[in-house]
Amino acid sequence: MFIKKLLIKNFRNYNDIEISFKSNKILFIGKNAQGKTNLLESIYYLSTLDSLRAKTDNELIRWGENYCSIKAEVKKFDIDIDLEIYINPPNRKKLKVNGLSKNKSSEFISNISTVCFTTNDLLLLRGTPEDRRKWLDLAISQIFPAYSERISKYNKIKTQKNNYLKNLKGNINSDTSLLDVWNEQLAITGSNIIFIRLNFLYELQKIAKEKHSKISNKENLSTFYNSCIIGDISNCEKIEFNNEYILENFKRKLEEKKLEEIIRGQSVLGPHRDDISFFINDNDSKKYASQGQQRTIVLALKLAELQLIKEKINTNAILLLDDVLAELDDLRQNFLLNTIGNETQTIITSVDTLHFKEEYLKDVEIFEIKDNAIIKK
Repeated sequence: MFIKKLLIKNFRNYNDIEISFKSNKILFIGKNAQGKTNLLESIYYLSTLDSLRAKTDNELIRWGENYCSIKAEVKKFDIDIDLEIYINPPNRKKLKVNGLSKNKSSEFISNISTVCFTTNDLLLLRGTPEDRRKWLDLAISQIFPAYSERISKYNKIKTQKNNYLKNLKGNINSDTSLLDVWNEQLAITGSNIIFIRLNFLYELQKIAKEKHSKISNKENLSTFYNSCIIGDISNCEKIEFNNEYILENFKRKLEEKKLEEIIRGQSVLGPHRDDISFFINDNDSKKYASQGQQRTIVLALKLAELQLIKEKINTNAILLLDDVLAELDDLRQNFLLNTIGNETQTIITSVDTLHFKEEYLKDVEIFEIKDNAIIKK
C-alpha cells in the first residue's frame, strides 16, 4: 500500500496543498505548531473517518471556511485508487472511490489502512478506558472495515435507550416493555462487538508479546479484556466460548440491572463500559510499570498492529509516526526503525533530522513545513 499523492483543501491550517510521494520513507520537518500533525491527521482520516484530536468534523475545517476536502491517490495490490472526502457540516460527509459515491463507511475505509503512533499513544496505559476502547476499535476497523458500522449501530441503540430511560424519570412502576426491546437489540449488537474484540486481542497479544520480549530483555507481556458482562478474560489463550454465551450473559445482566438503569436514567452495561489491562510479569503496568516499560508496551502494540494487518489483508499498512521518535530512547528508536522494513511506507514528522542516523536518511524524501507552505528539501 502506497500513497502517491495527497491533496488537501481548507483542512486545519492548510489552504490548498498538493504533495506527491515517490519514496517509502517520508519525513516532514518543521518547528512546532507549523501543521506537521495536521498532514498525518488527513491521511489517518482517510483510513478511519475519525480524527486524531477533533471531537467534531467542524474542527477540521480551516478557520473562516465552511468546508474542507481530502483527496489521495493510493496504490494497493498494484491498482491505482482515487479517494475523496468532502466535509461540509451539517450536511453528511461525501465519500468517493474512483469518482463513485459510497454511502457505507466500510466501502471507503477498506481501501487504505494506517497505523498511527503519536506522543499521545505513549500515554495509552495511563489514559482513560475510553482512550483504550477507541484505540482498540479503530485498530480492528483497519482489518475489518464493517466493524466500524457495528460500533455506530451499537451507539445509536444505546443513545435511543438512554433517551428512553431519561423520559422514565426514575419511575420504576412505568411500563418498561419498550426498554425490553432496546435491551434485546443492545445485547445482540454488543455481544458481537465483545466477541470480535476478544478474538482480535488474542491475535494481537501473540505478536505484541514476542516484540515486547525482544525490546525489554524478555519481560513477559500479558493483556486482559475487562468486561462488565463476562468478567476479566485473558488474551493469552483462545476463547473457548462463542457469541451465544456472551449474548446470554448480556441479557441476564441487563435484567439484573434493569431497576438500577431506570433509577439512574442511563445504560450501565455493555462494551462501552469495558477496558483493557496490560501486565508485565503478572504486575499491573498502570500501577507498577516505569515510564520506559509503559512506552515499550505501546511500541510493541503498534508494531503488532502493523504485522497483523499484513497477515490479515496481505498488504502493508501505511505507518504514521508523529514526533514520537523524540520521546523514545535510542534502544526503542532503533528497534522501531529496524523493525518497520523498507516495504512499509512510513511517514514521519519531526522537528529536525537529528534523531535519525545518516544511513536511514539516504533514501528518505524530506519536506520542510514553514508558514503553511511545504517545500521539498
